[in-house]
Amino acid sequence: MVNNIFKKIINKEIKSNILYQDNILTAFEDINPKTPVHILIVPNIFIKNTNYITQNNKYIFGEMFLLAKKLAKKFKINKTGYKLIINCGKNGGQEVKYLHMHLLGGVKIKSIV
Repeated sequence: MVNNIFKKIINKEIKSNILYQDNILTAFEDINPKTPVHILIVPNIFIKNTNYITQNNKYIFGEMFLLAKKLAKKFKINKTGYKLIINCGKNGGQEVKYLHMHLLGGVKIKSIV
């Protein structure tokens, strides 16, 4: 049983500003925001990172992108633009070993590629 910070937020064991929750996903504000809008979108079931997506759970990616679109509209960054980031593994910048998507916006974001 995984019991890291994201799972504790999903289970409401840790106080967080949850913006959305259903039976598949939870979205909440990042505690250390890099932009005016910085939301984390996580699956409610544990998936370590993108290397662990399978035929049985691949639908989660689609759900994450649809929720990002919905939240971008809610926070009025859908027309000006936003960035979605999924880090994978230590060298990919993943700090929490739990699949998550960053929704960033509210300012112009520089690209590194």
